Amino acid sequence: MRPDQALTERITGWRRALHRIPELGFEERETSAFVEARLREIGLTEIRSGVARTGIVATIRAGAGGSDGAVLLRADMDALPVQEVEGREYGSETPGKMHACGHDGHMAMLLGAATLLQEQKDRLKQDVVLCFQPAEEGAGGGREMVQGGELDLRGISRAFAIHLWSLYPAGTVHTRPGPIMAAQDEFTAWFRGRGGHGAAPHNARDPIAAAALGVVALQSVVSRFVDPLSPAVATVGSMHAGSACNIIPESAELIGTLRSFTPEVRILLRQRVEEAFAGAARSGGCELEFEIRPGYPAVVNDAEAARVVGSVAGRLFGESQVFETPPLAASEDFAYFLEKVPGAFILLGAGNEERGITAPHHSPRFDIDESALPKGAELLAALAMNP
Repeated sequence: MRPDQALTERITGWRRALHRIPELGFEERETSAFVEARLREIGLTEIRSGVARTGIVATIRAGAGGSDGAVLLRADMDALPVQEVEGREYGSETPGKMHACGHDGHMAMLLGAATLLQEQKDRLKQDVVLCFQPAEEGAGGGREMVQGGELDLRGISRAFAIHLWSLYPAGTVHTRPGPIMAAQDEFTAWFRGRGGHGAAPHNARDPIAAAALGVVALQSVVSRFVDPLSPAVATVGSMHAGSACNIIPESAELIGTLRSFTPEVRILLRQRVEEAFAGAARSGGCELEFEIRPGYPAVVNDAEAARVVGSVAGRLFGESQVFETPPLAASEDFAYFLEKVPGAFILLGAGNEERGITAPHHSPRFDIDESALPKGAELLAALAMNP
């Protein structure tokens, strides 16, 4: 069921067409229309549009003696607010927006898998649900699909998603049982002091000094309160305060991110970070206002589903091309699917050092080695066909 040359060229063409029309989360109207048109060309008729606002869900019914459950295959659709480098043949045609995370390739691979499965639908033992999900990049499209009730997961026995990964060699397959991507939370800490003249700090309460102490105190949260065998990250990415060299401001603001892989560590980080900032604020005679904005939960693969991915990928591409990846501190909203049904999140290598395809995700230079695309389509189709 390997894509032939004609289908490989179609998959590549779909990716390039989608790359030219990047749209941000919940704005994927042209993208959605493109996907729906291709699904109808393939021969699918059971298609729902407007799922979670701009998503598409299509179903291929099993033809081999009925269906015992269903397999869900998911691709995300949204682009990023990134200005792509100039000079690419298939570059973004929308200023300030770019498919800088491979979602164009994810959709193309799922369309390729749909083509293969439609051709083999009489051999299918389970229905296949094709889920084109909007707004993965921080807007929570997966959460809206799953928790909003617009995607009925009753009867879904397994769920799989592939993410192209430019930091791994093209065509290699990487997954693992258990946590594979981190839970993500954002925080903002406001240190409220008393402004004054920079030459008379004793008459003020300096929020910059307190915030600086907070940044230092933060470094001990992971090193001294989290089990060293439990990965965790606490990072301040933004600090804002003041407007002049000789004025102590009224407040200072810290913004950052927390990453964890278990619910227990996630709760611990939230508590300890606030406590560290509160102590720093008190030491500087300031008050603290602290806000947590919960992000995506950890992506936790079902052990058996991950084993199946390794077995199927090894059979298709050779065992030397299959690896167990370490957990990654990035986050992904496929987590919401895996909270409801067993399944696996898969990284498919799309980098090529010889061709200079090494830029990280979210970079304006991001690209993929398109030789990975037919392999992704083949793997998705094979997982759906696997009993």
